Amino acid sequence: MVATVAALAYAAVLRAQIVFDEEFDLFVCAGMRFGFARGGTTIGGAYLTGRNTGAATLRHEAVHAGQWARYGLGFVVRYLIEEVRHPMHRNRFEIEAGLVDGGYVPLSPDQPAWGGI
Repeated sequence: MVATVAALAYAAVLRAQIVFDEEFDLFVCAGMRFGFARGGTTIGGAYLTGRNTGAATLRHEAVHAGQWARYGLGFVVRYLIEEVRHPMHRNRFEIEAGLVDGGYVPLSPDQPAWGGI
């Protein structure tokens, strides 16, 4: 996929340590100081991050890689529109990827991470 190749080239320029995680079928580009959103960003089949590489996170990001595979480059537009309409823990793509695995925490002790939607 073009997005994966571009992401790997971008990560290499930023001196990331790039490894392929066979368990999650995902390129993990770690050690980056900048160039990604929140705790990390998946572009195509590549996950770009600083140090956020735990198993739960990689499971979450592998779902995003699957979303990229399903929608192609159109995923960028779909995700951004969803993020504007329903930010962070209400974003359907984040919900599909698993909010807890993605590090989203409950809004209050008696409210689920997804805001009760």
